This record gives sequence, C-alpha cells and structure tokens, in this order.
Amino acid sequence: MSVFKESVVAVNPKNEEVCTEPIDALVDTGSELTWLPEEMLTGIGITHRRKRVFMTADGKRLTRSVGYAVLRVGDFETIDEVVFAEKGDMTLLGARTVEGFS
Repeated sequence: MSVFKESVVAVNPKNEEVCTEPIDALVDTGSELTWLPEEMLTGIGITHRRKRVFMTADGKRLTRSVGYAVLRVGDFETIDEVVFAEKGDMTLLGARTVEGFS
C-alpha cells in the first residue's frame, strides 16, 4: 500500500471564477468523501447543505456539514459533496471524487 497526496482545487459551482488556492490532500480511498478545510470552502462561497455522521478508523463518530463543489486535480474535474473539515481533521481526497475523475 502506498500513501500519496495530490494538489486539489475547489471551485464554487455557482461561479466557476471563484476557486481556492491548490491544497495538498491525502488520497484516501477508505474515505467516501473529500474533506477540505471549512474556512477554505466558505471563503469561496460554498454553503453548508446538510449534516452527515462519519465513523473514523478508531471508532469515533463525527458530525460534519457537507456542501457541493467542483473539484480539480491536474486535468481531472468532477462535482461532488465535500466535507467542511474542522480544526484537527485531515485534508482528504475521497474515493467518490477519485472515481468521478474516471
């Protein structure tokens, strides 16, 4: 098993001229969704749509907000739910986003 990071850019789907600076995210196929820092997402106008409960690898339950963003890595692009990661959460590129890149 290898561990690697990719540089991801989040784009506001309502105004694609508004996007984040690239941020390194750990590619984690064990995570369904992509987790990006909350201040990064709200800074480009991504809105909280609903709450979801997640189970961590060590059995903890976390409740986090999710929203929608266009996600780009290199020449790949998809739209997906993103988790508003809180302080102490990891920045992750999840399996669903990776699958969306085909």
